Amino acid sequence: MRFLPVFLDLKTGPVVLIGAGELLRAKLRVLAAAGARIRVHAIDGDRDLSFSSEDTRRIEIVSGDPLTADLSGVIAVVCAGAGEIGVAMSVRAKALGLPVNVMDDLEHSSFIFPAIVDRGDVVVAVGTGGTSPVVARRVREKIEALLPARIGELAEFIGGFRKSINERIAEFPLRRRFWERVIDGPIGAAVLADRKSEADAALKAIADPSAFARADKPEGSVALVGAGPGDPDLLTIKALRALQDADIVFHDELVSPEILDRIRRDTTRVAVGRRVGKPGIGQDAINKRMIEAAQSGQRVVRLKGGDPFVFGRGGEEMEALRAAGIAYSIIPGITAGIGGAADFEVPLTYRHEATRITFLTAHKARDAEVVDWSTLTDTKMTVVVYMGTTAAPAIRAGLFAAGRSPETPVGVFARVTRPDAQGAIGTLRDLPELVRRTNGGPAILIIGEVVRHAGSLRRQTPNQIISDLLDAAE
Repeated sequence: MRFLPVFLDLKTGPVVLIGAGELLRAKLRVLAAAGARIRVHAIDGDRDLSFSSEDTRRIEIVSGDPLTADLSGVIAVVCAGAGEIGVAMSVRAKALGLPVNVMDDLEHSSFIFPAIVDRGDVVVAVGTGGTSPVVARRVREKIEALLPARIGELAEFIGGFRKSINERIAEFPLRRRFWERVIDGPIGAAVLADRKSEADAALKAIADPSAFARADKPEGSVALVGAGPGDPDLLTIKALRALQDADIVFHDELVSPEILDRIRRDTTRVAVGRRVGKPGIGQDAINKRMIEAAQSGQRVVRLKGGDPFVFGRGGEEMEALRAAGIAYSIIPGITAGIGGAADFEVPLTYRHEATRITFLTAHKARDAEVVDWSTLTDTKMTVVVYMGTTAAPAIRAGLFAAGRSPETPVGVFARVTRPDAQGAIGTLRDLPELVRRTNGGPAILIIGEVVRHAGSLRRQTPNQIISDLLDAAE
């Protein structure tokens, strides 16, 4: 490591910025955003640097030769687009013991600019020793995606209590344990969820901070997390953070292996879901195991395919957690209907053609038989059926009996957003045959005029395309 990461206190003095053109302006924007006081030497004579009126009081454009300028009180020198003047300024700055950066010139720089993640009081600097700023920016983007948006607010919140709490806890290790419990527990979660008043009240309610820190049993919690339809890149950032923080994950069988790979390696994984026609442990047992894990102090994730609140029994699990007094959060996911529509380019609504959407589920024929199909015959309604492949004949019969046209467009989309996704497009008359073509589930059915807009051949195999063309020719 050639360059030691340090943070410069910009309140201790001005920064001298020397250069020309857009390179100068870029560094000016960075320094101004950090709140620096800046003396600017624009060596090309262009004094129109387009900084905001708010920055005027902190930015001074000076004339004269920067090589003879007074540098007393200056805390750093930055050269951007300064050419040979930058090299000469580097020699002068180093002779005075001032940190100096000459853009894209490691030989004449004593410090470099990192890629910065700015979250208020939380700042992350990423450097590559000046060898590859593009790599540093890519790493910064990854970090930005992982950090909670309000992590800076959490640091600020803790800063407001730090002095008073530290005065009440003399031992440093115990003090550290106290703040770990605050950050990792419900108080920290409340701040990150923008419930600061709740967090403030909870922290103030801790009568004995030392006893709180010594508590052997940490406070557990449960996150009901939507895994989306299968593509790991469709996980929300918040879902990914929950998987990385979890002590134990209870997951459905249909959650894809690629998503399970995003779980931290030392996290316990428990499969609790079931596929149609196969036994499972039952919802009551799942609720019991989640509650017991949280009561033992673990951070629990209940990972569910799609969205927890769309045919995922998330509501039942939420009620069970409420009744048990367990702290919980809900992280939505992309439901299969939305994911499948995007994957196969089916617009679920379309101006003048489809103005309503209905989502329903039909595991078995008897599920389809109890649906009031008469409410679903509006030709401007798109019907999305989950888990409907087994009940496809009963779904078709119900819609026929209610008066829906046999020529109504239908799409069957299996394993949506995954590499092996398949789709079959046809009419309501052909629904059972369309199910057969997709070679197994999980699948969704989309029924309505919008299916005519589907990119139907994009995800089909060559054999399927040939079969569809032959069918059309007949």
